[in-house]
Amino acid sequence: MESFGSVQQKISCVFKTAVLEEQSNKRSYQPYKVVAVDEIRQQAIEDNIRVARATEKLDGTCVYIAEFCGKPWLWARLDRKPNKKSDKNFKKFHNQKQQWIRDGKQGKEPIFQWNEVPENWIPSSGVLLIDGLPQPDENGHIPGWVPVEQKLKQYVWHMSSVDLDHGLGLVLREDSERPSDLVVEVKELCDLLGHTAELIGTNVNANPYGIGNKKNPLHMLVIHGSIAVKNPPILKLDGVKDWFESSDNNNGRVEGVVWHCPSGVLYKIHRHHLNLSWPIKEPQLSCRKIYICVDVSKYELSDDKKSIFTDLAKLQGQSCDSLMNIHELCTEENETR
Repeated sequence: MESFGSVQQKISCVFKTAVLEEQSNKRSYQPYKVVAVDEIRQQAIEDNIRVARATEKLDGTCVYIAEFCGKPWLWARLDRKPNKKSDKNFKKFHNQKQQWIRDGKQGKEPIFQWNEVPENWIPSSGVLLIDGLPQPDENGHIPGWVPVEQKLKQYVWHMSSVDLDHGLGLVLREDSERPSDLVVEVKELCDLLGHTAELIGTNVNANPYGIGNKKNPLHMLVIHGSIAVKNPPILKLDGVKDWFESSDNNNGRVEGVVWHCPSGVLYKIHRHHLNLSWPIKEPQLSCRKIYICVDVSKYELSDDKKSIFTDLAKLQGQSCDSLMNIHELCTEENETR
């Protein structure tokens, strides 16, 4: 598969940002907003943002495909954060680190060591390691991953997008022959190793794309960077806002845009950076024609073990007008049996 920008770290806004002491539209518990100002980050300019590839930012939950116990596996995002007990220790470390910087980095760099380490947790690539220990950012967070456990309820929707016994994943991508359309297909996880993806579907983030329903839930993986943005906005704040709001621009009916720079660095703009609402009615991803290309004939999946793979395999070769209509195909198939 083509190498796309993997989402391992928090992605910076392409514009500089300011904090407003107002209730967040994005998080009900957050008493402030982070908004963009009309100045591109200098680092983004140095990373050649103006020739970067623009892709759609999707609203789901981030996952990682990597080996676990010698098998291709799905990993869930788990950022380690200080609890009440360790928060005091982190603040002490943070003060020591700042003093070390003010002193011109003389002497040994202060190291923070976590006492609580989730089993099988690994840090995201790019996390600073000192003496082999992953170091938290200025907020005390260390981004990382844990392998999904098949029997844990919290991962039930992660598990519905994969068949780990056979090393398969259900993937949504653009149609290479008809770029305006989408394809849902089965992919071998070994071909996706090292990639991050967005898990989207019925029971993820209130399902802004209208995928499936309670009777026919559907969850799938979208490899980060694989959904292109056609005619992306010019990098002026007013122009970006107009691009999102224009009724004549279906391309702007997205949660946000992620730019993939030649250096591999990613930058983004989110509707909430512009004080615009999300979710919206009929987002662009939901309104594209979709083809079912789920051929599992060579994998010897058992019909006794009901899964979305065997259900969609029965719809092989069919199509529908949008993601929001796939469950209707499933319903029709069930009614004819």
